[in-house]
Amino acid sequence: MISRRDFLQVSMAASALVGTSGFGNWARLAAQQSLSQDQLLEFDTYGNISLIHVTDIHGQLKPIYFREPSVNIGVGANKGHVPHITGADFRKAYGIADGSPSAYALTHDDFSVLAQAYGRVGGLDRVATIINAIRADRPDALLFDGGDTWHGSYTCHHTAGQDMVNVMNALKPDAMTFHWEFTLGSERVQEIVESLPFAALGQNIFDAEWDEPAELFKPYKFFERGGAKVAVIGQAFPYMPIANPGWMFPEYSFGIRDENMQAMVDEVRSAGADLVVVLSHNGFDVDKKMAGKVQGIDVILSGHTHDALPEPVLVGKTHIIASGSNGKFVSRVDLDVRDGQLMGLRHKLIPVFSDVIAPDPAVAQLIEAERAPFKDQLAEVVGQTDTLLYRRGNFNGTWDDLICDALLSEREADIAMSPGVRWGPSLVPGDDITREDIWNVTSMSYGAAYRSEMTGEFIKVILEDVADNIFNPDPYYQQGGDMVRIGGMGYRIDISKPQGERISEMTLLRTGELIDPSKSYVVSGWASVNEGTEGPMIWDVVEDHIRKQGTVSLAPNTSVQVAGV
Repeated sequence: MISRRDFLQVSMAASALVGTSGFGNWARLAAQQSLSQDQLLEFDTYGNISLIHVTDIHGQLKPIYFREPSVNIGVGANKGHVPHITGADFRKAYGIADGSPSAYALTHDDFSVLAQAYGRVGGLDRVATIINAIRADRPDALLFDGGDTWHGSYTCHHTAGQDMVNVMNALKPDAMTFHWEFTLGSERVQEIVESLPFAALGQNIFDAEWDEPAELFKPYKFFERGGAKVAVIGQAFPYMPIANPGWMFPEYSFGIRDENMQAMVDEVRSAGADLVVVLSHNGFDVDKKMAGKVQGIDVILSGHTHDALPEPVLVGKTHIIASGSNGKFVSRVDLDVRDGQLMGLRHKLIPVFSDVIAPDPAVAQLIEAERAPFKDQLAEVVGQTDTLLYRRGNFNGTWDDLICDALLSEREADIAMSPGVRWGPSLVPGDDITREDIWNVTSMSYGAAYRSEMTGEFIKVILEDVADNIFNPDPYYQQGGDMVRIGGMGYRIDISKPQGERISEMTLLRTGELIDPSKSYVVSGWASVNEGTEGPMIWDVVEDHIRKQGTVSLAPNTSVQVAGV
């Protein structure tokens, strides 16, 4: 396997750029001169089959900034293992030089400075260029979309996902699976899926009434490539009715369904599959456990947890590929499949540096056409930021600190809650905050900002439940995103404790008093899964708050004390 050499040769070639040139336009030009498109796409073609994987694009058509997490804690058997290492530990594990392009792409340290040097990432017109280059080298390469595609932006919301559908169709995927797509509602999902020119897969998407496989979604599809028979099995997000509003898609049930996955693997093997690929939206730790339980899977293309890993992780004989999020990376996987089995694999995680990768003209034109009806609304400047705004991290991110501040102020609440979702681009200090930026971190089909009274006891129950979704040692019980973000209140969490015992020292920040279990507090939040939730839309709440602030400056958030790591 040469994946580390392939990816990291770029980093080593340009590792001194930031140290010698600082930041700004000159540094970006230097980065372009030393870091070329040919370097990023360089690959020693191998074997007879190529797979291309993108996942968790979350409606992002244009180049963005996206900071990787500084805190990503693993528990149980996954403690201290990738993807649950960050920063310097991650760079050490993969031999990544500080300040290099790979350091910028894969870790969080010095993000604002490195962002000035290396620019934005992603953009589906740049992704198209990479896909086209791979197809030029391997014309019958298979392209797979891991889901969370028709969600997460202003245009995606206002077109009910159609902007993303149109652009993704232009990339010509061979199959996709699903998660946030279902929050468009069952009718809209059916309308889109029936129109797709490629396979919609999910072996674990069942009819809720009859507990039988849903007819709209096939469990797998066969492809003939390189003289071999490739079976691709879809695995949608297992916990849809828990993490998202089940009333939006009552016809469907989900779950991991290991036994059915094993039956599907056995079925495709019996039908002559030489290679078995699972296109998954389980999340990385769930994929690792599934790989250990289900026999006969060669490759899992992993999604949902937004992890970006420059090498596959091997569990038994199963290779797990993690391709990041927001259009920031494209994975290429070349396989040697002979005599009915996988003989070898080479992989490259390609960072989509937007100043280096040339946009595909046709896709760039299509993107502009999709955005044109909303151009003025997208571009309107609401304020500025002096603070790096990011979302990723187990306990807090500055975007959610800002959202919580908006809820506290605009909704006159004692305590604010913002869901621990992982999607949403970053902004660097000095950036304008546009309406598009706000929608990039708030857009969803159930964005009402509620205001209600909750007892201290009930608030603790919420925190304990969410904590168990993240820190249960069994990955199959990790059903959430990151920890719910809290404004106006601090607490201590011991992740080594069992459910019900992790949260303590809950404190109302404005008074310094401990939260009284029997007392009621005014709580404002958003993204409730309860049907009929009332309140203004969260994007309007945040926009109103930012307009009043003018320039956003956030103090470091030290309100959560973490133990048991």
